[in-house]
Amino acid sequence: MLRLKRLAVFCVFAICVITAGAFWVLRESGADAGTALPPPPPRAAVKLETLSTGLATAVNVTRNADAEWLVQASAQTGIPARALRAYVSAAGAANHAAPGCGIGWNTVAAIGFVESAHGAYGGGSLSAAGQATGPIVGPSLDGDGFAAIADTDAGVLDGDPLWDRAVGPMQFIPSTWKLAGQDGNGDGKADPFNVDDAALSAAGYLCAHGRNLSAANGWTAAVYSYNQSGAYVDQVRRQATSYAEETAARTSTGLN
Repeated sequence: MLRLKRLAVFCVFAICVITAGAFWVLRESGADAGTALPPPPPRAAVKLETLSTGLATAVNVTRNADAEWLVQASAQTGIPARALRAYVSAAGAANHAAPGCGIGWNTVAAIGFVESAHGAYGGGSLSAAGQATGPIVGPSLDGDGFAAIADTDAGVLDGDPLWDRAVGPMQFIPSTWKLAGQDGNGDGKADPFNVDDAALSAAGYLCAHGRNLSAANGWTAAVYSYNQSGAYVDQVRRQATSYAEETAARTSTGLN
């Protein structure tokens, strides 16, 4: 009799686990018609600088945003021009590396806004070189209101030898930066406090695993992987959509 009771409990537990797993897969894939995912934000276009006629190069040249467009778009969106330039370049480089990704600069920018107000968190700003002038370091991930993540970098990046903290304009956890960090400005090092490096790393992280950000499930899964919160995904979606709408009227075609 005791064995039967144990078997019954085990079966109920197994069914619950399988059901929960099935719902998670359906949610992430968007396959459940009853809970269809919202569409991804429009992929904002951008006017790019014109390359010199006859320029020949054996490697890819990531074109910067047109200077006039950059000024206008910065005024329309409130994104600092230095940060906006980094977001545009990051999206362009990520799409070149993963042509099937389809990430828009506005998605990268929306994450930059939510994470650090484009590097202005704590009263800081970005220098002409894209370096954060203030310490952009999140709270200790000690399990008190946040996930518990013990120190992984001996406090080198975040100054905390006990617990990890998210750092830089795009708020990377040190352990994630070690895996995803890239050099976006060509100075030979990957620095999470530099917006060029951080933006490129964020775009690459979002495009990882063959994700297609032009599809609802791909975009949602990408942003959810950045921060496992439904409210976060919704906030980024709204912000990215707003940036696309604000710049649509004066933008010509180009890499985005």
